[in-house]
Amino acid sequence: MRSNLATLRSAVEVSLAGRVASPFGYRDRKSVETVLTGIPEIDALAGGLPRGALTEICGPPCSGRTTVLLSALASRTAQEEVCALIDARDSFDPRSAEAAGVELQQLLWVRCRGLDQSLRAADLLIQGGGFGFIALDLSDIAPETVRHVPLNAWFRFRRAVEDTSTVLLLMEQESNAKTCASLVVQMKSESAQWSVTARSIVGEGRTDISTHPHQHPPAYVHPHACLLDGTEVEAEMLHTRIQSINFPQACNRPIPIAKHSAGKDSGSHSQDRSHSQSFCSAIHLELSAGHAR
Repeated sequence: MRSNLATLRSAVEVSLAGRVASPFGYRDRKSVETVLTGIPEIDALAGGLPRGALTEICGPPCSGRTTVLLSALASRTAQEEVCALIDARDSFDPRSAEAAGVELQQLLWVRCRGLDQSLRAADLLIQGGGFGFIALDLSDIAPETVRHVPLNAWFRFRRAVEDTSTVLLLMEQESNAKTCASLVVQMKSESAQWSVTARSIVGEGRTDISTHPHQHPPAYVHPHACLLDGTEVEAEMLHTRIQSINFPQACNRPIPIAKHSAGKDSGSHSQDRSHSQSFCSAIHLELSAGHAR
């Protein structure tokens, strides 16, 4: 039996000679340099965003994608890296980004009108080089439209950033790059936390009724008085082809969850990782007649 396996192995090695080096040699995941997003839970889960690779973050609306994007931009621009944001639907808000800590002087904002223009812009910026961080935000493009992007487009982006110091981040509602990406993280929304207040009927002041979290705004208060304090979201690592040199050992033990505001690190950083983590995206919205302002 052993002699048959040895003969078969020798035959395979001979047939692949000159085309595949060491076909039976063990190849571990490539160790690469990664940069931190500024969100401890995401950094502990994935080890940060890899340089010279394509990272895909996907999830439905209100799943924390924008929080991760702004935090990563704030982290990179704080290090005086030149960053680029390719905005497929012109939905980026510079004021919110600046409030989250993004240095706008270090950011090139490319405002696009659709998917095709966004892909062409991304191709030009990647081929041009000189950027430490490039984000292609297709979050507001319909998923059925992004599905029609050929797989060789993502593969071309991946090959273009290899052996460079560029972090290429792709934001979508669902995963499309898949195995062309070195890291795929899926986001999803969990429970929302509401702070309940009520207006006084006689006076013009406000009286606190409750500060306990609720899944939905209570029906007995006026919509003007419902404040959304934060939304808990969960991140899951679907795929990784890299081993971060910043986090050489993975651990499937959960880490403490801290309330987070985009661009600010509010908790101590841990080097433990698991395949799924949660964090609280701290936002503060006043709801009026069911709409957020």
